[in-house]
Amino acid sequence: ETVDTLVIDKTGTITEGKPRLIAAKTLAGEDEDDLLALAAAVEAQSEHPLAHAIVTAAQEGGLKLAAIQDFGSQTGLGGSANVGGRSVVIGNAAQLRRIGADPGPLEELAQSHRADGAGVMLVAIDDRPAGLLAVADPVRANAREAIAALRADGLKVMMLTGDNAATAEAVAQQVGGLDAVHADLRPDDKARIVGQLKASGAR
Repeated sequence: ETVDTLVIDKTGTITEGKPRLIAAKTLAGEDEDDLLALAAAVEAQSEHPLAHAIVTAAQEGGLKLAAIQDFGSQTGLGGSANVGGRSVVIGNAAQLRRIGADPGPLEELAQSHRADGAGVMLVAIDDRPAGLLAVADPVRANAREAIAALRADGLKVMMLTGDNAATAEAVAQQVGGLDAVHADLRPDDKARIVGQLKASGAR
C-alpha cells in the first residue's frame, strides 16, 4: 500500500526548530526586562522549543530567573506559575481568556510579527495583559524543495500546527505547495484530523 498523504508539523519539521527571541514588547507600565525575566522563569519549566528561546534570551541578557511556585502547563494553551509573588500566565489568546484577561491589546501588537512567520507568546501578569514575546524559527533551507519533490511524487502534503493561523500562513507561503494548512490546533485536534483523513480513505 502506498502512502498518498503526508501530514507534518511546523516547528522543527518545516522550520529549523532553533527559535530565537526577536522582540519583547510591553503594554504601558511594564518593563521589557521584567517581562522577559518573569516569562523566562515560567518557561524554564516548559519543554516547548519556543520556551527554550525565551529562557536563552533572558540568560544572554544577564537576567536573574526568580524561583517559581505552582507551575502548571495547560495543554495547547501555554504555561503559568507564581513568580516572586506575581501570577504569570503565558501562551495564546485562549490562555489569557482562560484567566479572564483580554488578549485584544496584545493581539494587535502581535499581528506584524505573525505576518513575518514569528511565533508570538502573550503574557499576562497578575491577571492583566502585560506584553508579548515574538520568537522567529527560520524555515529549513531545503523545505521548499522537499515539499515540491513530495508533491511531484503525487503526495498530498498538509501542515498541522498549534501555532496561530497568521504565523502558519506566513510559513506556508515561504515553503509553497502545501495542500492544506490547519492552525491553532491542540494535540488532540491533530489526532482527530489524522483520524478523519484515514476515515475518508487517505493513506
